[in-house]
Amino acid sequence: MTRTALITGATGGIGRAFTRALHERGYALILTGRSTEKLAELSQEATGGAAQIVAADLGTQDGIDTLVDVLECNPVHLLVNNAGFGTHGEFAALDLDRELEELTVNVRALMTLTHTALQSMTVAGSGAIVNVASVASFQPLPSMATYSASKAFVDRFSLAVGVEARKHGVQVLSVNPGPVDTDFFRVANASAIDLGRSAKPEDLVAATLTALEKKRPRVVFPRAYHGLERITGLLPQSVTARVANLVSGRA
Repeated sequence: MTRTALITGATGGIGRAFTRALHERGYALILTGRSTEKLAELSQEATGGAAQIVAADLGTQDGIDTLVDVLECNPVHLLVNNAGFGTHGEFAALDLDRELEELTVNVRALMTLTHTALQSMTVAGSGAIVNVASVASFQPLPSMATYSASKAFVDRFSLAVGVEARKHGVQVLSVNPGPVDTDFFRVANASAIDLGRSAKPEDLVAATLTALEKKRPRVVFPRAYHGLERITGLLPQSVTARVANLVSGRA
């Protein structure tokens, strides 16, 4: 029986890597993103046009509802909640509507799609959900306050729901990447904190799929960032916020 996977944010760097890797593993794919043109190009390039494409803006309730309908009509074996973005700058100076849109994509959409997918997966007694968080979740991050807070939610939410889902045969995996070679920093207008040591999206996806196979609840990639997490866990959060500001707040 062919397994089906739905990937949000499919046209970005990590989404494209998931698309290629899952197609190679024989998944039937549902690719989602905001641009029909980019989705069609990706489907043709990576799957020979075999993937189903669904244009939906997850920064809007209409876009979220569109994918809820897709998941209800097409129960999937794997949901990859990869869509997300960050903003950079002092919170008081940023556009509030854009910050709220960031929360909608990073948190509300992810929660809603996870909830919808769990309904059919729980009944089937199998399935997996990959939620992409970030090492930015390890500490408060001045100049990216909304992003780091939203990814902290994703990580903790995924770990908690994963414990609940395990007894139903469903796996929930929290993926916490460091900098990855994508357009993230350009979109966030945060070139100052792009440290030039970005991992390849393909390597992140390979580590994620290995973690799924081994039934792990969490991935930190590259593994060196476990050290960052241990250090920040030992210090008061107010201190880690000030230290993080030396990097994230650079002009």
